[in-house]
Amino acid sequence: MSAKTRTFAVVLGLAGLAVSACTVSPVRERSAGPADLVLKNAAVYTVDAIRSWADAVAIRGDRIVYVGPENKLDGFIGPGTRVVDLRGRMVLPSFQDSHIHPVSAGVEYRRCALFDLESDVKSYVKAVADYAAANPDLPWILGGGWSMDAFPSAIPDKRLLDAIVPDRPVYLDSSDGHSAWVNSKALEIAGITKDTPDPKGGRIDRDPKTGEPVGGLQEGSAMSLVLKHAPPVTPDDREEGLRYALKRLNGYGITAFQDASVALDGEEAYRSLDTYRALERKGELTARVVGALWYEKDRGLDQIDRLIETRRNYTGTWFRPTAVKIMQDGVMEVQTASLLEPYVGKQGTTGMSMIDPETLKQAVTRLDKEGFQVHFHAIGDRAIRECLDAVEAARGANGPRDGRHHISHIQLFDPSDIPRFRRLGVVANFQPLWAFADPYITDLTIPFLGPERSRWLYPIGSLLRSGAVVAFGSDWSVSSANPLEQIEVAVTRLGPNGEGGAPFLPDERIALRDALAAFTLDAAYVNFLEDETGSLEPGKKADLIVLDRNLFDIEPAAISETKVLLTLLDGRPVHGDLESL
Repeated sequence: MSAKTRTFAVVLGLAGLAVSACTVSPVRERSAGPADLVLKNAAVYTVDAIRSWADAVAIRGDRIVYVGPENKLDGFIGPGTRVVDLRGRMVLPSFQDSHIHPVSAGVEYRRCALFDLESDVKSYVKAVADYAAANPDLPWILGGGWSMDAFPSAIPDKRLLDAIVPDRPVYLDSSDGHSAWVNSKALEIAGITKDTPDPKGGRIDRDPKTGEPVGGLQEGSAMSLVLKHAPPVTPDDREEGLRYALKRLNGYGITAFQDASVALDGEEAYRSLDTYRALERKGELTARVVGALWYEKDRGLDQIDRLIETRRNYTGTWFRPTAVKIMQDGVMEVQTASLLEPYVGKQGTTGMSMIDPETLKQAVTRLDKEGFQVHFHAIGDRAIRECLDAVEAARGANGPRDGRHHISHIQLFDPSDIPRFRRLGVVANFQPLWAFADPYITDLTIPFLGPERSRWLYPIGSLLRSGAVVAFGSDWSVSSANPLEQIEVAVTRLGPNGEGGAPFLPDERIALRDALAAFTLDAAYVNFLEDETGSLEPGKKADLIVLDRNLFDIEPAAISETKVLLTLLDGRPVHGDLESL
């Protein structure tokens, strides 16, 4: 779908004229002649402009050549055509993730991985102890995936690690990547004491009485004080990590994504330019990837020339580093997200904006002029406003441009900023798995915001009703990469297993058709791929998935139980096989 068509579709929806999800697709074909593969007797939800349905899809080479009723297939079936009867199973465009960290996730999952454990201290301590015992020769215990809600006030305790690994340094990232849990040995190696000042943009968690570091480090500048002493991530580590990630993502039906942190310098796990290039050259990059190059907040505008050079040198067929990631604030749970008004009971703190707003305007204006897409991290209402102000400044200086800048996470809004997304052409990039009443919300967020502001947490429905383009991403490894779990939460505002008790802000629930679009066509729009992918239409790439059930025929609470049976990329399987269908 072109940008012009996409805009028309949004207007249709706003006018209340959108065609229902049960619309039968008209016969559409690209060219006559036998196809290589025909999928028939299927529930094909095309996610086209009118959200139509079909019975069959025909594929020739890497392209879709027919979408429509099964009784019109004759011209596409020849002696060499493989015909698969799906027996009513659902066919969708493959999923796309608008914000994800696959290389670093793959690296961490191959280390001391805490991601998929119960969110409690005992589970984490046992896992670390088991990993340390199984790897006695490792000089450092590295990994991550712990949840803040397992610790009082979201602050981890070094003594828990000291008791099980006293003789080796331990460094464990939190699941959201904004905090680290370290032991005393790691603090000692880094030379961190009660006299060590907090670095700019970061915080060393301390005992309020003694000032001694307690084992928590907040934000990258503080985390790096320890991490820079750890063994580096090697190119082989990154390649194996990306292979692991691609297999997992293809298994979830994902064939395109935007890597939200491609670093030129700094932490080795994010220096993935050569990793993507290596796998692309080996024919192993089983996804279309946009890389968001990391913008160093302390380096200023001089770094943009290097970003331009990197884009030129690393753009390939499957990997394109055409976006720039700007981190504008921290996270809500430890009060580093940037707010317009102070956190309740936190001595007037309003969090931290990483880049001065006027400097941010200058940076975004220059990046926009140079043709980059800007991918912002903003969680608090002040950070969201600062990002919107920066885009507005860029439009004023450069004129309107099809930049498709997008702001990810967008947890807390001032409602007056909601209409600005559509007006400025900024995509609202939500991570929907977070939009239910889990302990992060009930224990670590609402008490510090109060009820009035908490009404505007993850207002996905309000953004859609405003006419904004809404795209979804997982932020994996921060949370699950499975789009079906996230779609269920967006539709129900309950956890994937019914957590939360009652829908969280039920007015912000969205329809299934909108949640699917946010992980297909609208995510493709973010990645400038909508003319080739994101919907099932003749002429588009044959990127599609087969599910074991029709999502529109089941209760919303069962969406997360759905399995992806087959994932096709360019018409070839990258997960599952045709024989098993």
